[in-house]
Amino acid sequence: MGTSVQVTPLCGVYNENPLSYLVSIDGFNFLIDCGWNDHFDPNILKPLSRVASTIDAVLLSHPDTLHLGALPYAMKKFGLSAPVYSTEPVYRMGLLTMYDQFLSRKVKFLQQVSEVEHFTLDDIDSAFQSVTRLTYSQNHHLSGKGEGIVIAPHVAGHLLGGTIWKITKDGEDVIYAVDFNHRKERHLNGTVLGSFVRPAVLITDAYNALNNQPYRRQKDKEFGDVLKKTLRAGGNVLLPVDTAGRILELVLMLESYWADENLNYPIYFLTYVASSTIDYVKSFLEWMSDSIAKSFEQTRENIFLLKNITLLVNKADLDNAPEGPKVVLASMASLEAGFSHDIFVDWGNDVNNLVLFTERGQFGTLARMLQADPPPKAVKVTVSERVPLVGEELIEYEEKQNQIKKEKALKASLIKEEELKASQGADNNTTDPMVIDTGNNQPSPEVAVAKNGGYRDVFIDGFVPPTSVAPMFPCYENASEWDDFGEVINPDDYVIKEEDMDQTANNLGGDINGKLDEGAASLIFDTKPSKVIAHERTVQVRCSLVYMDFEGRSDGRSIKNILSHVAPLKLVLVHGSAEATDHLKQHCLKNVCPHVYAPQIEETIDVTSDLCAYKVQLSEKLMSNVLFKKLGEYEIAWVDAEVGKTENDMLSLLPISGTPRPHKSVLVGDLKLADFKQFLSTKGVPVEFAGGALRCGEYVTVRKVGDATQKGAGSGTQQIIIEGPLCEDYYKIRDYLYSQFYLL
Repeated sequence: MGTSVQVTPLCGVYNENPLSYLVSIDGFNFLIDCGWNDHFDPNILKPLSRVASTIDAVLLSHPDTLHLGALPYAMKKFGLSAPVYSTEPVYRMGLLTMYDQFLSRKVKFLQQVSEVEHFTLDDIDSAFQSVTRLTYSQNHHLSGKGEGIVIAPHVAGHLLGGTIWKITKDGEDVIYAVDFNHRKERHLNGTVLGSFVRPAVLITDAYNALNNQPYRRQKDKEFGDVLKKTLRAGGNVLLPVDTAGRILELVLMLESYWADENLNYPIYFLTYVASSTIDYVKSFLEWMSDSIAKSFEQTRENIFLLKNITLLVNKADLDNAPEGPKVVLASMASLEAGFSHDIFVDWGNDVNNLVLFTERGQFGTLARMLQADPPPKAVKVTVSERVPLVGEELIEYEEKQNQIKKEKALKASLIKEEELKASQGADNNTTDPMVIDTGNNQPSPEVAVAKNGGYRDVFIDGFVPPTSVAPMFPCYENASEWDDFGEVINPDDYVIKEEDMDQTANNLGGDINGKLDEGAASLIFDTKPSKVIAHERTVQVRCSLVYMDFEGRSDGRSIKNILSHVAPLKLVLVHGSAEATDHLKQHCLKNVCPHVYAPQIEETIDVTSDLCAYKVQLSEKLMSNVLFKKLGEYEIAWVDAEVGKTENDMLSLLPISGTPRPHKSVLVGDLKLADFKQFLSTKGVPVEFAGGALRCGEYVTVRKVGDATQKGAGSGTQQIIIEGPLCEDYYKIRDYLYSQFYLL
């Protein structure tokens, strides 16, 4: 029996809810993605709460709320304590996304009133501190319960750092690939999903299965035309965007369009973490497209040095901006909270303004409702604002705070008194009459106390000798060990304690690296007594509304082609409407593989491979006579061996006892006709494409026949055929063709 694989969806099947799936491989439980929606509805996390204690590792694929938004809450409320794995951009951008979500909802700012406390900034920091960051194609070997399992992130496209996860056990691959994009974009390369062939299990989404997108050039032109039309008519444009995901592609698109058209209308990027987002992105060029990396190497100019876009972290700065038409990119994309919500309330009733959606709104949100039923119409929205406490409320608040302080002081004095009594009792049982208070009191300001090792219990305030013995400073006898080189050093004395690090981080403020936008930090650490008031307001929506798809996902046609090429042995479909899921399932059953599953929430499906897997050792006697040959990044060799058992009863490959039988020549490699055409051109051979084949010189033709995607997923084979008369050109081109492969 092969590697045991079970898949259990916890959220995000037959709908567009957040993504969260439990994948068990030989009893090791992966939680792949831990998403939440912009409503922060705890009810959709109930399946996760029931299995949180059984999870052994968490894999995050994209840095947005739908993929990782519930991580801080799950760790706080459900006791999720498994190690988390992601790429560096998913870690950084995901952290900023959660900060922006927190600040946009005014959830529990120190002294402020909170409607619902889902998580705090400390919870966010704590959750992301457990993240192990991997680079693309890095194989990470798990240990302990996960011994033998290897995980590796690969390029997914769609968002910066977006990941396709490859999980390998005993030679069988489980691929998790959702929200991928095969197209190369301004700041991202396309996915590498097409490079995987015949994995044991592929888990992918049906989100875009029914959508077919126009060409990029056409979309970009329509996008620019809509913006110019609104701005030249004197209107403002609001683009509700995510915090640190697709906004990066939009920023580059606007920068390029403004430069090409020589426009001077102001553009503002408004989130609580706008400047931190761009600062981090500037350092992630190696995670972006090849063209960006190459451009930086040649010119040393960072593409994210924005020339036409102003970064804002406070709506007051936008309100104080000069009058006139403007473009504002503001979070959140759902219009449920954040600056986009507030701006929509202000601008929605002006017929000259435009709200331009660049992604499909989450189900049940204001953005989705407006996309489904465009204006003019009246909508009810909840408007909240933070106001300072005044009058009786302020007096009541101050009295309550004073009462809390008194209770804390009384509790501290009682604890101190009990510790003092305990100390006195212990000293009375000894022959030493001197009493020294070594409790948990804090030193007076005049006393310098070493923080990194050494003696910390110095004479402090509150010393009360029980007898007539005069007070004395503590005197310690130096009992250090010595060797031939001097005093033996204790490394623990020089280790910075965790509590000291935490205190330092808190003093700096912001994220775990002490970095947060100044405006956002001032909001968090504003300790003035205040409260949050919320009230409903009816907005007469008269502005124009346009939806243009810039989500950066492969469309239905491309998804089907990619799945046919990958040709998994078993396919699991998740995350998509019921209609899209059923449509893709029926297509894959006919054209991809016979084993296609679309499970319901909390339905466990067994996708264990039907193949038998055995572990076989390579004996030293065999390997000592093998000659490896270099092929790119790999070394290959042909081995003739027979299976036997070693002394410890393990299966092993041993040298064959007789003379090995001759084998046919094997050409190793993968030839692309376009690459071969370029190679022949460098050799001075006239070459051109004609009818899908390569016409080389006057008489010779090279073509590929067969298709690995035919007959239900890869049962066919591909061959390269060279045709022409047996002439000098024929043999020369054949030699060039063989040189592109490795002969075994």
